[in-house]
Amino acid sequence: MIPGFESLSPAIIVWVVVVIAVSGYVYGLLGLGLPLIATPLFVMVMPVRDAFVLILLPCLAAIAISIASVPDLRGALRRFWYMPIMSLIGAGVGAQLFVRAPHLPYSLLLATVMLAWAWLDWRGRSESPWMQRSPATAGVCFGLLAGITEATANVAAPPLLIYYTGLGMAPGAMIQAMNLSFAPGKLTQLVTLSTIGGVPLVQWLATLPLVAIASATQLVGIRARNRVDAATYRRWLRWLVVAMAVVILIQVLMHMELGGSTVQ
Repeated sequence: MIPGFESLSPAIIVWVVVVIAVSGYVYGLLGLGLPLIATPLFVMVMPVRDAFVLILLPCLAAIAISIASVPDLRGALRRFWYMPIMSLIGAGVGAQLFVRAPHLPYSLLLATVMLAWAWLDWRGRSESPWMQRSPATAGVCFGLLAGITEATANVAAPPLLIYYTGLGMAPGAMIQAMNLSFAPGKLTQLVTLSTIGGVPLVQWLATLPLVAIASATQLVGIRARNRVDAATYRRWLRWLVVAMAVVILIQVLMHMELGGSTVQ
């Protein structure tokens, strides 16, 4: 048994490994997707707390690799230096909200936002003149929202997708900017779960093999991404968002049928 995860059966452990490998590849291919894919699939078979712990360190490694895989980090920091700060503030708010009110319908709201973005992008209306005129003001709003959704639903991508596609950014630049914003939320989760959440060191160490698996498949995905054009990338991104929103909604329905009061 995995130390700290003795309740997980061998079948669930195999499921965890497969999901991490696939989501790591998708993260490399699209620059996001590990928590977006893994969180709802893990929560179907285990408690939310265990799912968050298993995903966190692989996500941090994936973020670092994604940032390093795209050139001009200095330019991205000059343009979007405030986004990680806003995400950090939002993550602090969201972490406290999640600890105190874990049963609010965070996932349902998130799925709704994801489907709305995918529909707008399919219609060619995801770019926003307001965001392009006032990128800093919009960035503050969506950076805070991304931090909150990161801490409550373990996914920061939808608010950031809305923002960066609203600016009309190219795939590589968008990937780097999004991952810069992902980092503060994940670091805040690490601190919060280790202190308020009471996650011991042994549980973090038990997830290190998952870090290696996710990193290896991510590198394969990055090589594949470098061979596709911007239109193909955007189409794949849209399908990923729709698919994961559907998975989340199925999860919500399953909890409703079981009489559960939470969509997590």
